Amino acid sequence: MSELLGFTPPLTATGRTALVPPPPWHYSGDLLTVEYRTDPEHVRALLPADLELAEEDPGAVAFLWADWQSCSDGGEELLDPARSQYKEAFVVVRCRFGDRTYSRCVLIWVTTDFAIARGVHQGYPKKLGSIHMTRPMPHGRATARLAPGGTFAATLAAYDHRLATARVEITGPAETNGFVNALPMVHHRQVHAIERDGGWALDEVVTMSGYDADLGPAWQGRAELELADSPWDEPASLLPVREVISGYYRQIGVSWNGGTTLARR
Repeated sequence: MSELLGFTPPLTATGRTALVPPPPWHYSGDLLTVEYRTDPEHVRALLPADLELAEEDPGAVAFLWADWQSCSDGGEELLDPARSQYKEAFVVVRCRFGDRTYSRCVLIWVTTDFAIARGVHQGYPKKLGSIHMTRPMPHGRATARLAPGGTFAATLAAYDHRLATARVEITGPAETNGFVNALPMVHHRQVHAIERDGGWALDEVVTMSGYDADLGPAWQGRAELELADSPWDEPASLLPVREVISGYYRQIGVSWNGGTTLARR
């Protein structure tokens, strides 16, 4: 009998059918970020009991849109673009585990199944969504420029309901593209036992970060962010906007090749 191969199911004798190839995974893309503040109790309500609020600016939130092209080490996906291109919109807060402050993704929507599978492995709470972003182009009038005055917009919908709309008008260069999503991630990887009321079969606290970052110029600007709820999603109620801090746009590249387990229960 042949060994069944693959990093994720479906597992086959060749491993070719697996939804996701093994890491490392490499990403290149455009990132639009709106940072804002909500009341800290809203952040606290989304954190498990073993995490604490960040000591500084505990109500800070980042709502991000990303237009990604990704691949595994061999790069084969780049020649089959449906397997490499996807978008995501995600919400990040900061928190403490032990004596260290981390970033944490608390809500996220993506456009492909392979992005969801990677999220399950990493502890991201991914759902399917419809995501669109203004794209910077080098020529013509049907584009926004990465320069002062350039205006970029992004939208998120899920199950045909609009959940978020953002606009960023670039005012000038920035040193970074924000502070909320600038730390290693802390996530929980959890899977219920197959028995009813069987508790968690997998229950881990993990941390991870990227490597080989290749960062383009960061741009900062005036930002607007509108959130809405639907019968199935509730970003406006979970993390309402109290005060917009700033908007950012940056083109980036980064790679990922695993993380570290902080606690296993």
